[in-house]
Amino acid sequence: MKKLNLLTLLLAITFIASAQKSPRKQAEGKINNIAVAVDYSAPSVKGRKVWGGLESYGKVWRAGADTNTTVSFDKDVKVGGESLAAGKYGFFIIPNEKGNWVAIFNKRNADWGAYSYDQKEDAVRLEIAPVFVDDVQEALNYSVGKSSVDFAWEKARLSIPVE
Repeated sequence: MKKLNLLTLLLAITFIASAQKSPRKQAEGKINNIAVAVDYSAPSVKGRKVWGGLESYGKVWRAGADTNTTVSFDKDVKVGGESLAAGKYGFFIIPNEKGNWVAIFNKRNADWGAYSYDQKEDAVRLEIAPVFVDDVQEALNYSVGKSSVDFAWEKARLSIPVE
């Protein structure tokens, strides 16, 4: 009987742990014949206050969950008018309570979260105007549009121009 209870407990813990994970996702597409890929873990809102709550204003955020989000380009690009060499970058966001947010493409791309973030490693920092909508995007979502990498989570939307 003890073995059955232990097995039941282990199965319950495994189920709860897997239900709380943020699934790993990838958004891929082409912008002007440039292959773009965003690799990220997608947390969900789950009724929480995201901006100014779960994610603090004015602090660097990994722009996803778990390992930091990465954005890859197979050719040199311009993001928000700034030149960026082909490659894979750690992608971070600084949400601000008022005004523009900061989108960051960092040379370090294999860290866990923003704990090892170093501004000296930034390849490009952009100010992006967030758009807030009435509809809630439950799970974080990235997409590659016709001329941008787009971000949607909770009621915030960002569009990072790529050419």
